Amino acid sequence: MTDGTPIPEDTRPATLAEGPEAREAVQPEEAKAEALAVAEGGTAVEGSALSQEELDELTASIVQALKTVYDPEIPADIYELGLIYRVDISDCRDIEVDMTLTAPGCPVAGEMPVWVENAVRAVPGVGEVKVNLVFDPPWDMSRMSDEARLALNMF
Repeated sequence: MTDGTPIPEDTRPATLAEGPEAREAVQPEEAKAEALAVAEGGTAVEGSALSQEELDELTASIVQALKTVYDPEIPADIYELGLIYRVDISDCRDIEVDMTLTAPGCPVAGEMPVWVENAVRAVPGVGEVKVNLVFDPPWDMSRMSDEARLALNMF
């Protein structure tokens, strides 16, 4: 029982009809993720808890890390060679990379995925890292960037 003095809004318990906690309780997960991204000052990405700015920054950092990994027989990094097929960033910043090799019989086939994992794991803010070695589609020279073609005198 109260003495008639109104209870300040910020100390009243939330009900289903009022209060931010109540609104959160009835929002779908995607709406919560979008609201969190916007609340943190970023641009919402549909279906992601990370803002577009966070994704862009993390992606750029991962690409920079991938560019530190070289095939020992080719003077170009694996990213510019087109050996990275996919980089997936989860809401909790876990990273999954699909990569290939220039040839299935590559002498560093067992080592290169570990090099990639270590490079990506060193990026600040990254969670777990998983590297998948795939051969479909097979790699060919058309996947190389102009930078790699220049480094290899293939113009």
